[in-house]
Amino acid sequence: MLLCSLIGDRIMIQIDPLRAFSDNYIWLLQDATERRCAVVDPGDATPVLAWLAAHPGWTLSDILITHHHADHVGGVERIKAATGARVLGPANERIPGRDEALGEGDLVQVLGLSFRVIHVPGHTLGHIAFFHADATRPLLFSGDTLFAAGCGRMFEGNPEGMQDALARLAALPAETLVYCAHEYTLSNLRFARAVEPGNTDVARRFEEVTRLREQDGVSLPTTIGLERLTNPFLRVNETSVKEIADKRTGTHNPAPAQVFAVIRAWKDGF
Repeated sequence: MLLCSLIGDRIMIQIDPLRAFSDNYIWLLQDATERRCAVVDPGDATPVLAWLAAHPGWTLSDILITHHHADHVGGVERIKAATGARVLGPANERIPGRDEALGEGDLVQVLGLSFRVIHVPGHTLGHIAFFHADATRPLLFSGDTLFAAGCGRMFEGNPEGMQDALARLAALPAETLVYCAHEYTLSNLRFARAVEPGNTDVARRFEEVTRLREQDGVSLPTTIGLERLTNPFLRVNETSVKEIADKRTGTHNPAPAQVFAVIRAWKDGF
């Protein structure tokens, strides 16, 4: 159970993961005072509807979507039909049942919280993230753009766009809680150790997450601050990451996007 206390907004929101498929997390936001909830990226309707059935009297008000892949939108139409929830999703992608099309800089109200939309192309071209800028406990739902210790594959975008998107997320406050959509942390940290074998923060995090996953624990949320220390895709300006990218290509890679491209290609086959 993950509790997020948003003191500045005088709202207490609890955020729990609903597991789907082999490694997806559907994030469930709950306002116990109003008995209202929202979900992020429900690729499967079953766990969402099961939770609602187990919690009579609760209303699902909103469905937030980051991108169009089936493991993120597969449950939308069934959930919407059952609950009448509003569907919020990226404007430039085909999202089933979408009520509001969102783009860069848009603001949406969900459970009394204001979320700013950040366009983060790369994994898909229309991919968006949802950021709540509370001064005490900022929140980011990053979909498949930023993972714990990793990032998504580039199915539609290019290294320049993806690296720029990740840099924008890395610039968010260090204390920002990051809720991504998959339990990839341990495998991502294995790769991070290969990229920076001398990074003690990576080594420490790998040991901690290994113990956690042995107990089937959830490794999320992470924070932007922790990602800056341990995520190679946010560390493309670091000398250690640049040097290993150059070593792998046998050439000089001066631009961050070039370093990112080398590291991402390496991860694709890791």
